[in-house]
Amino acid sequence: MGSVNGAFAVGDESFGDLLRSWRQRRRVSQLDLAIEAEVSARHVSFLETGRARPSREMVMKLSEELEVPLRHRNRLLVAAGFAPVFPEREVRAPEMQAVRQALDKILAGHEPYPALVVDAAWNLVAANSATALFMDGVPAELLKEPVNVMRLSLHPEAMGGRLVNLAEVRAHLLHQLRRQAEASGSGQLAELHDELAAYTYPGVDLNVVHVPGPADLLVPLRIRHGTRILSMFTTIATFGTPLDVTVAELAIETFWPNDDETAAAFQRPAAP
Repeated sequence: MGSVNGAFAVGDESFGDLLRSWRQRRRVSQLDLAIEAEVSARHVSFLETGRARPSREMVMKLSEELEVPLRHRNRLLVAAGFAPVFPEREVRAPEMQAVRQALDKILAGHEPYPALVVDAAWNLVAANSATALFMDGVPAELLKEPVNVMRLSLHPEAMGGRLVNLAEVRAHLLHQLRRQAEASGSGQLAELHDELAAYTYPGVDLNVVHVPGPADLLVPLRIRHGTRILSMFTTIATFGTPLDVTVAELAIETFWPNDDETAAAFQRPAAP
């Protein structure tokens, strides 16, 4: 283990720098973090400057208070000189059988409506048969693994070209992606945001601002499908109290009909 400017570090990652980065990302002062962690503000300052070395328990406590993702908690532990404690297993690993069974039940139980599972980068992990709706007419290049759900949602040759309310949905998804990138410190999500923000849609005014009416509850996805326009809203669920990096990063997105016509459309094939 080496040091950078006196701070405890592994390679180029200083524990103090990582801690400061997460504290600032969460917009928490040294004093506020110290109060929550039940230590002195001076001790937090010493940890960030490398004048003090944290115990493993302190790394875990500070990570919990700052809501650091499990993947990055491992990085903080390693930077402080400890072994990572949160495993990262493949979804297909034998130890993940209970998780796979839960996902399969949720996906199958949501039919005839679409449902899918994504990882932290919005790459598709699993889906039910109803999600074929989103793949209609999509170029094979966009369906090569890993299939990125955000890219499919906004690409002009995928759903982005079929969304009736593209400007509204695009603004919402880009805002969501930007917030996730900031909260997680993910450069991959930041790059994905910039890629999607650069898409162009000839003839579409992306500056349209939708003013919610008194009856509006959610931002719907209004998608052209055959001769119909389907209107849906989504919910996203995650596993509670995860202790595995992969499990912590999985999210289940379910799509629900926003009106009776859309609900009925999923009960019969689309018109040619």
